[in-house]
Amino acid sequence: MKQRQATLTGFSAILLWGTLALFTRLTDGIIPPFQLMAMSFGIAFILMLSRFMYQGHLGLRHLRHPKQVWLLGIGSYFGYHFCFFSAMQLAPAVEVSLLAYLWPLLIVLLAGMLPGESVTFRHICGALLALLGCWLLISKPDSGFDSQYINGYALALSCAVIWSGYSVLSRLISQVSTDTVAWFCAATSLLALACHLNFETTVWPEKPSQWMGIIGLGIGPVGIAFFTWDYGIKHGNLQLLGVLAYAAPLISTLLLVTAGLADASWTLALASLTIVSGSLHAGTGKKRNQKPQDTA
Repeated sequence: MKQRQATLTGFSAILLWGTLALFTRLTDGIIPPFQLMAMSFGIAFILMLSRFMYQGHLGLRHLRHPKQVWLLGIGSYFGYHFCFFSAMQLAPAVEVSLLAYLWPLLIVLLAGMLPGESVTFRHICGALLALLGCWLLISKPDSGFDSQYINGYALALSCAVIWSGYSVLSRLISQVSTDTVAWFCAATSLLALACHLNFETTVWPEKPSQWMGIIGLGIGPVGIAFFTWDYGIKHGNLQLLGVLAYAAPLISTLLLVTAGLADASWTLALASLTIVSGSLHAGTGKKRNQKPQDTA
C-alpha cells in the first residue's frame, strides 16, 4: 500500500511537468534560459525554506550527507538543464526533445539492475508503446537527424542518461530525506546564476503574465514536482513511473490546446491513445519474484 501511495506521489510530478510548456509560454520566451532556470529554482528553494521555517528550523539538518549524495543531486539537476539548454542552441528543438525524452525508457531498462527489482516484458512493451506515442506527439513530418548537429544530439542524449541515472541511483539512497532536494535546488539556482552572468544578458519581465509564468514554474514543475518525484522514485514502482512519465508531453499539449495556444489534431488523438495504452499495458502487469520494498 505504501508503495502504491509513493507511486501516486511520483506521478503527481509528471502531472506538474505537464504544465511546463504552458508556464514557459506565459513568459513569452523573453527570459534567457539560465536566468529563467536561476529564478525558478530559486523560487523552489524559497518555497521549501518557508516550510522549514514554519517547522521551526532552517533545514540545515539536511546538509549533512556524504559527498556522493550531493554529486548525484546537484550534478543531475544542474547537469540535465545545462545539457538541455546547450543542446537547444546547437540542434533543432524537435530532435533535441525526442532524444532527451528517452530517459523514461532508460529508467525502465536500468531499474532492473537494482537489488530486488526486475524488468518484465510487459514493462518494456509498455514503455516502447508510450515512447512511440511521445514521438508521434513531438515529431514533425519534415524533421530529421543531420550530422551537422551531432554535438547537440550528444548533449540531448546526455540529458536522457543523466536523468534516468539520477532516478535509478536515487533508489540506493532512499534513506536520504526528500527535504534535501531543497538544497539541490538552491545549488542549481546559484550555478545557473553564474552561467547567466557569464553568458547571457539579463531581461526582466514587463507583464504580470510573465511573472505568473516564472512563479508558476518555480512552484509547480520546478518546485513541488522535484520533491514528489524524489519520493516516488525512492519508494514507489520505479518502472511504472518510467512509463507514466511519457504522459508529461501529452498533458502539456492538451493544456496548450485547452488554453487556445495549440491546435487539436488526429495526430494528438493517436498519440494520446498510444501513450495511454502503453501506460495501461505496463501498469496492469504484476511483478514476479520481487523482494519486499523498503518503504521506510
